[in-house]
Amino acid sequence: MVDLTKRRLFSKQKVDSSQIRLPWINNSNSFTDDCTRCGKCITSCENAIIVVGDGGFPTVDFSIDECTFCYQCADVCPEPIFKPKQEVPWQAKAQISDKCLAQQNVECRSCGDMCEPMAIQFQLRVGSVALPEVTLDACNGCGACVAVCPTASIHVSCT
Repeated sequence: MVDLTKRRLFSKQKVDSSQIRLPWINNSNSFTDDCTRCGKCITSCENAIIVVGDGGFPTVDFSIDECTFCYQCADVCPEPIFKPKQEVPWQAKAQISDKCLAQQNVECRSCGDMCEPMAIQFQLRVGSVALPEVTLDACNGCGACVAVCPTASIHVSCT
């Protein structure tokens, strides 16, 4: 049997703390030390949003779909990487950039329609289309708003 801890000595990489890895990660700073890149989380994800990222480590790709917080990635992981399901999955929040169609005075409410916790609300303006605003306290970082955005102007990152 191969000792993966020694094998990883040559492939360690720093983790970008703003990059979304997986929900319920204990410690993002030690993620690359603890993850063996076995791929079990990738194959168990019900929405197939966990993909191979930089260095071969799993990461979430919201351009595919949203995270339903099913906890399957944590259940199948053989390493002690994850917090209990009862805890908050992550501190990730959605942010809307200036590329948003509403910022260009084009009516679009795709992100708000997909936001189950209703964290994206539209502020009415006189003589112009309503602008989306993210209520950070309500946003759970699920990423449902990302894939539906026609201009890719929504980004989910850890705050």
